[in-house]
Amino acid sequence: MANTKSIHGEWSSRFAYILAATGSAVGLGNIWKFPYITGENGGGAFVLVYLACVLAIGIPIMIAETMMGRRGRQSPINTLTTLSAEAGAHKSWHYLGWMGVIAGMLILSYYSVIAGWANAYVFKAIFGGFSADAVEVKATFDDFIASPMQLVFWHTLFMIATMSVVMRGVKGGLEKAVQLLMPTLLGLLILLVAYAMSTGEAYFQGLAFLFSPDFSEIDGDAILTAMGHAFFTLGLGMGAIMVYGSYLPSGVSIVKTSLYIAGADTIVALLAGIAIFPLVFANGLEPGSGPGLIFQTLPIAFGNMTGGWLFGILFFVLLVFAALTSSISLIEPVVAWLVENKGYSRVKASVMSGVATWAVGVTVALSFNEWSDFTIFGKTIFNFLDYLTANLMLPIGGFCIAVFAAWIMHDKHVRAELDIPEQQYMLWKYLASYVAPAAVFLVFLQVLGVL
Repeated sequence: MANTKSIHGEWSSRFAYILAATGSAVGLGNIWKFPYITGENGGGAFVLVYLACVLAIGIPIMIAETMMGRRGRQSPINTLTTLSAEAGAHKSWHYLGWMGVIAGMLILSYYSVIAGWANAYVFKAIFGGFSADAVEVKATFDDFIASPMQLVFWHTLFMIATMSVVMRGVKGGLEKAVQLLMPTLLGLLILLVAYAMSTGEAYFQGLAFLFSPDFSEIDGDAILTAMGHAFFTLGLGMGAIMVYGSYLPSGVSIVKTSLYIAGADTIVALLAGIAIFPLVFANGLEPGSGPGLIFQTLPIAFGNMTGGWLFGILFFVLLVFAALTSSISLIEPVVAWLVENKGYSRVKASVMSGVATWAVGVTVALSFNEWSDFTIFGKTIFNFLDYLTANLMLPIGGFCIAVFAAWIMHDKHVRAELDIPEQQYMLWKYLASYVAPAAVFLVFLQVLGVL
């Protein structure tokens, strides 16, 4: 029988869990990646496809992962061990937990490096502002990532901030942090949206780009990109939602909270687009400028603005906060496992896992400069880890979570955890059994180049 309460504690309320899980989902993917992939794929029609994918794929898998976490009440590895035994399934299912935990650590190793860039840009905005000259902005960015000392310094600073939150535990660390960070993050985003509204015609251009659908811009690749991002933006398949679900009090509706979290995550992504695209259009920049949109395109816009230095500071502080709310969830699964299986104190478990992740992150930082010639399967360390986790480990994890919840677990246990009306249950069961696994499988085939 599954445990009734986690040894690590519980969220104090449903709202605390929603804030924490939303913080886990809201990260660089919403504010950095969503605007540029929307720009690359034509705007409004892509947004509609993305929203459909969140509803049909993201939410069913989030419900499944949260339900498994609360049923098992342990780290993902031990939860899968407990639940597979309860279902009479093969014990090798616990490797799914291991894959999620390892994926979370690997993602954090490079996530921390990119978050360090945002942190550095806060200080660049404070002390130097941004140039309106595109060549100068690009040169500044190129010089920055070419410096191993700078990248390692900012990566180290971000990892220290992350682990100082995690070592304080569920209520004293994770919950307190998100109660401060999430409202601040939302406030900063609304400020930036308010500023975007002052750009006049460019504001309406940005809104039209984001919300006027032109389905001629949509092809198979755009649909698969939307599907993949809907899955990844919610932070599924890496153990974070499962371990957060293990701290969820009994009696709190998993379905309702999953809908709130997915809704909040989507709203943040859309607000980021509403804040960013008017600035892009107002400065005659290219909305489909790719990953450089944040660190090379937007600084030009800030350099052109009246008061741009202030909004540059606010924007990059927003990025750092978004990254921090995600990073604490990425490392939590391995910390929980070390406490459960090795008997370590939470502080010791946090330090050990943090140092190991930091060390991998140092190799990532070096892959942008000193080790840029070192490749694994033709990719730099950063590109290899990004590809391995986002394109391989997470889709496999999401696929297996949906299959385990819908096909392996006993129906009565799933029903007991979800506690929803029959029609809603059958809808979730259908989506988790067929639609979500098939969709994730399609994403996986596209990643492998089969489609």
